[in-house]
Amino acid sequence: MRQESIEDIILKYSRRGMPVLRELLPENYCLNAAEEILSWKKGTVLLTTGFYVAGYAETDGPLGTMALAGALRKLGFFPVIVTDRYCEGYFEAEDIAVEYMDLDADDAAADAILEKYQPVGLISVERCGRDLNGIYANMRHVDISAGTAPCDALFLKALGTIPTIGVGDGGNEIGMGNVAEAVRTRLGLVPAEVKADILVIATVSNWGAYGIVAALEQLTRLPLLLSFSKAERFLRRTVGMGSVDGISHEHIVRVDGFGMETEKEILDGLHEYNSVRLHALAS
Repeated sequence: MRQESIEDIILKYSRRGMPVLRELLPENYCLNAAEEILSWKKGTVLLTTGFYVAGYAETDGPLGTMALAGALRKLGFFPVIVTDRYCEGYFEAEDIAVEYMDLDADDAAADAILEKYQPVGLISVERCGRDLNGIYANMRHVDISAGTAPCDALFLKALGTIPTIGVGDGGNEIGMGNVAEAVRTRLGLVPAEVKADILVIATVSNWGAYGIVAALEQLTRLPLLLSFSKAERFLRRTVGMGSVDGISHEHIVRVDGFGMETEKEILDGLHEYNSVRLHALAS
């Protein structure tokens, strides 16, 4: 009988066809992402997040990015989050550096950011990528380009020269270009065409970020995965600042329609999974 994996945990309750895409990815893609990160020399890692929903940033993305940035910092990296004004103030309270890109910036802004920070790697968590027509669109294929800074240009310019990881849950995020044909033909959606070296999929992108952190914890045996209480505090604070649930578009402490009891279940499941794995390795 196959043992439960990190991927099994973060793909629970899937309702957007991510198990279909899982067939196209390596079996332990979270572990692959973690191994890739640990191969980077210690330096600046740029992380991008913030998905525009009805005038605000949605609750999926910033939380997972905060969790990942915290883990990277403990590992000796310097995380910098690249986003736009809809996430303004979310990360400064966590003492995480932020670079804000203007909504009307052109792709040259990405060149300036890459030159400024000289990153050793790039990670995206629930950030919209442009489609074949250069449009940023939500799951209903409504054009949200006017509310989306071109953060994906970082990945377009870095591909092949700076390692990149994309985390997504629907098909229109940075990294989904890796499986664009399957998103188009098997899920019937218009995909983002922006690729990443490694793609991590999950039912909720925050959970995908947690999956990478859980894998980093497993490999390093350091306590890196955040607690549910910290996750809930961050989420409540950002909702108070305007963040919305991506499904209901309400200022409510939910992520993609899932309440905090499900968030706790996923985080507790990852903590328990790592506890059992590390105990087995120590025996």
